[in-house]
Amino acid sequence: MDPIVIIGSGMAGYTLAREFRKLNTEQELVMICADDAVNYAKPTLSNALVGNKSPEQIPLGDAQKMATQLNMQIETFTWVKEIHPEQHELLIEKDQQSRKQKYSKLILAVGANPVRLNIAGNASEDIHVVNSLIDYRTFRENLSSRKDKRVVILGAGLIGCEFANDLQHTGHDVTVIDLSSQPLGRLLPQHVASSFQHKLEQAGIKFVFNTTVEQVNKIENDDYVVSLANGKVLEADIVLSAIGLQPNLELAKAAQIQTSRGIVTNGLLETSQPDIYAVGDCAEVNGTLLPYVMPIMQQARALAKTLNGEHTHVHYPAMPVAVKTPAAPLTVLPAPLDIEVSWENEEFEDGLIAKAVDASGTLRGFVLLGPTAGKQRLNLAKQVPDLIPPQV
Repeated sequence: MDPIVIIGSGMAGYTLAREFRKLNTEQELVMICADDAVNYAKPTLSNALVGNKSPEQIPLGDAQKMATQLNMQIETFTWVKEIHPEQHELLIEKDQQSRKQKYSKLILAVGANPVRLNIAGNASEDIHVVNSLIDYRTFRENLSSRKDKRVVILGAGLIGCEFANDLQHTGHDVTVIDLSSQPLGRLLPQHVASSFQHKLEQAGIKFVFNTTVEQVNKIENDDYVVSLANGKVLEADIVLSAIGLQPNLELAKAAQIQTSRGIVTNGLLETSQPDIYAVGDCAEVNGTLLPYVMPIMQQARALAKTLNGEHTHVHYPAMPVAVKTPAAPLTVLPAPLDIEVSWENEEFEDGLIAKAVDASGTLRGFVLLGPTAGKQRLNLAKQVPDLIPPQV
């Protein structure tokens, strides 16, 4: 039997391999990735400074260790050039040599890439993005080499706010720019966003909303000048872009696999091509795209069973997201976008609970701001209907 092949060595790929090995120790597994295949938890990158973790302390294991641990062949620095679904075959390239790789089942765990704005200026190429440990290592090296500590972050979403909190807490002067009128614009109602923003501002983080960056230029003393569309100009020692992720769809599209916002799958994580599955940040499961840790865990457990011969639909219970902003502790369970909700609020001295309730009075989501509200996470999550119910 040909091996099961996983494309991608991120959290989704490694979690799936680990879950599968709990069920099956013999089936041949091959992982193919374009980088060094170091295993690490990407969410740790946005709070590594506060945790006093250097980039060298973040990895959980290199490719050799993971290959041994999971009884798996790992092909590092290898590119998948083409998928040939009818032949159950890949065309791969390593060290400028091309060869074919057969598969019995293929899993696309190809993740997502940072969205890049088209920014003018002589230093637009110096803008950092952090989507991998390799990116983070470069960011930290540049950060530590600067005598001053002025950081401009593009994007006040989840990752931008987490990095802002981490940097501010470690003595950096942080300014966050966003086109929207509030932080976490896609996750928070306006009244909660205002309280969240206020707490971060109290910690020293500065926000500039309703505008975007037009130019980034380097000047004589190696400082950066960041020119905004509203006419304001900021000086910075380092610029970080955190404006969101775009699922990697090119390989899937070339193989005639159906895509939308992500790689389209059903509840079994099957794509439109036979014996090809998708997991992680690239997977749009039953129309839902959730680039968070808990959905990856749910997908990996279900798909591991399916690959082992026990067809198992993925189950999405209510999965709150904890935002790593200690200056303003926040837990969010977004309500489904296609459901109209009203907000019920309960305030505390250190924060608030905002409940998203539908027309029938059913709790569909919530936001918990502050330590007191955060204690209600488990209790409230139990009251929210499953996003994807279990199938018997």
